[in-house]
Amino acid sequence: MLMQSLDALDRRLISALRTDGRAPVSKLATILGVSRATVQNRLDRLLDSGAVLGFTVRAREDHGADGVQAIMMIEVTGHATLQVIKRLRGLPELRQLHSTNGKWDLVARLSASSLPEFDRVLREVRMIEGITNSETSILLSSV
Repeated sequence: MLMQSLDALDRRLISALRTDGRAPVSKLATILGVSRATVQNRLDRLLDSGAVLGFTVRAREDHGADGVQAIMMIEVTGHATLQVIKRLRGLPELRQLHSTNGKWDLVARLSASSLPEFDRVLREVRMIEGITNSETSILLSSV
């Protein structure tokens, strides 16, 4: 299932999961106005197709150690953009992802707990098939 083949209910379900990835199926069914079985079938299909890669915890940005924050500009080859986006969205260190114009195809905001962890994330991103080039800037301070 490609992102274009998601219908309105799929999009609403994904939106609800982005708000609360731990919501029980019964709560999602109430929010969406459909049966629990419909929600479960949609979840199973979204997971099987790769449209949803999993469920994560969204931590507050101001909670805990600052860690390492960075912006990564990403160049994607040919028609690989959707596959690259799916892989990037599966990274827990990914905070935001944007498409853009110009030299770079995507802009990602990344976060890691330490420099060694950040180095691991960079290597992982650069190994994604379809990424041909990247440029990363660590965010030092807010001004």
